[in-house]
Amino acid sequence: MIRLSRLQTKVIERIAATIPLALAVALAAFVLMRAIPGDPVDIMMGEGASSSGEEVAALRTQLGLDQPIHRQLSSYLRGLFRGDLGYSITRSRPVAEMIREALPATIELAVFAMLTALALGIPLGVVSALKHNTAFDRVSTAVSFIGVSLPPFWLGIVGILVFSMTLGWMPTSGRIPYGLEPRHVTGFLTLDALLTGNMPALGSALRHLCLPATTLGLGVAAVVARVTRSSMLDVLGSDYVLFARAKGVPESAVTIRHALRNAMIPTVTLVGLQFGSLLGGNMIVETIFGWPGLGRVVVDAIFARDYPVVQASVMVYALTFVVVNLITDLIYTVLDPKVALH
Repeated sequence: MIRLSRLQTKVIERIAATIPLALAVALAAFVLMRAIPGDPVDIMMGEGASSSGEEVAALRTQLGLDQPIHRQLSSYLRGLFRGDLGYSITRSRPVAEMIREALPATIELAVFAMLTALALGIPLGVVSALKHNTAFDRVSTAVSFIGVSLPPFWLGIVGILVFSMTLGWMPTSGRIPYGLEPRHVTGFLTLDALLTGNMPALGSALRHLCLPATTLGLGVAAVVARVTRSSMLDVLGSDYVLFARAKGVPESAVTIRHALRNAMIPTVTLVGLQFGSLLGGNMIVETIFGWPGLGRVVVDAIFARDYPVVQASVMVYALTFVVVNLITDLIYTVLDPKVALH
């Protein structure tokens, strides 16, 4: 008989708990989409739909929209249990195929946005804590407040106007120019370019990522800087840090080995929550930059009342958020073994 460790048991329990969550999210998405005013058939057929009753009725029957709501819900749930996310009403394609194509672009953008946030926020927070109550600390705190306050859509528009249209340094939209795509391996352009040794494609992909990733990452960087600063100030005043300094441990070792590791525990929790938010909250940024990710697919589907696409995408977002938080909890236990996964 296989004996599982306590950590493995907790992980299995957390994964099992996602099943009712997925069902609840699926039900909520189903109900909310049908509560939105507008009919997908009328949107598909345009203004002339009201004058062609037979054609409208035939299309509604073809899409299954003539069925009672409870039968539509039953058919939708049966499809989910079979792993069938349905067909797009407007694009006549399997929804799973559309998500599989768009999700890597969204994940890649979120990863680079988070890397940008960490590269800016953690050093800024650490230095601010080490230079507490100095001019640098006051300026960095003010910059953090401004960064939290600025909306991403405004930053995106300003970035396009300045760095793309005025200076011409960055592309205005898209993920990579047509014809320059690396051979498909994973769907992540930067990784595919590295794996296939296509350096021109890698450079172009990074240039296209720069503006949208920075737009998404600046707000998160401000939050990370504030949390890191606060955590570092608490840790720097603790007894074990004072004892390490009294023993003559070099200040760099005190900061990195003793203070920063313990100060990172709240930051890791924040990063997990923010990364989930980046995955699900980048719809506006993807639309502004013409980024072919899942967020843009969802926005187009909402306007077209494409029920299957929105329902499946919302569930994918929810499950991704759960997985990210599970990984965050696992990292949390590594940084602080006294904390149990719950």
